[in-house]
Amino acid sequence: MGINQKSKGYLSNFEEYLKGEKNFSNHTIRAYLGDILAFLIWANEVSIQDIDTRKFSEYLYFIDKLNYTKTTIARKIASIRAFYRFLYREEIIDFNPTDSVSGPKRTKNLPDFLSDDEIETILTNVKIGTPSGYRNRVIFELLWVSGMRISELSGLNYENLNLENNEITVYGKGAKERIVLIPDRTKESLNNYIENVSDLIYKTDKAPKNPVFINNHGCRLQAQSIRKALKDVVDHIEISKNITPHIFRHSFATRLLENGADLRVVQELLGHASIANTQIYTHVSIQRLKTVYEKAHPRA
Repeated sequence: MGINQKSKGYLSNFEEYLKGEKNFSNHTIRAYLGDILAFLIWANEVSIQDIDTRKFSEYLYFIDKLNYTKTTIARKIASIRAFYRFLYREEIIDFNPTDSVSGPKRTKNLPDFLSDDEIETILTNVKIGTPSGYRNRVIFELLWVSGMRISELSGLNYENLNLENNEITVYGKGAKERIVLIPDRTKESLNNYIENVSDLIYKTDKAPKNPVFINNHGCRLQAQSIRKALKDVVDHIEISKNITPHIFRHSFATRLLENGADLRVVQELLGHASIANTQIYTHVSIQRLKTVYEKAHPRA
């Protein structure tokens, strides 16, 4: 199987659009391009302008037989639709064949979250007797109290810190800027890391553009290293949940809503573009309320 060369050129244009205008992350761009490239390879030499609704439906039938999950199929369809919207906007096509085709309904899985005791268990099991161990403890605590994404935390530079006001500026999806807040206790731990511990990992200049969290070579600590550090901790404790750095973000949002925080405030703190993304945490809270009710009420 080949690929239509004109279509391949349009894909390159789409990549530049995602980078330049949408300012998407490299990870997101790779996902989009991979989904679209697979579609173009399947289409073989057929030009993108010649793919109609029937042809697109054939592709959906094809990938449905590959035993992908509904979530994966929905993501692939979303990538291809975004590509076609771009082509229509650029007047490369005069008809969008994906508009009238509906994909599978995605099953919304409620995000897992940690209880206060589970979080405390994780934090107390981080061995802080080494500089890197202390750094990891500060990182996990920051993820929990701020709701930051792991990529946002990894990308922190000293210029992003306004610790006098307990504020940190982060750049989320699409390089969207927002302020997250931290409590005094976390601020003290972070200050101690910066002033006394980071130089024991690797002595670096605390210049505004330099990374806050570094590895043993003085380079920015990457998300993959943070995931591994967390896995090393949770492998030695008994918590029957899939614990990843992102579960701290879920726990942060759930706890705020359980304690009466306004949904719009939580949306702002999480950096969600749409409140629909934040509303799933209200379902988590309701489900937990039902569990408590069933255990506590004599007639339940």
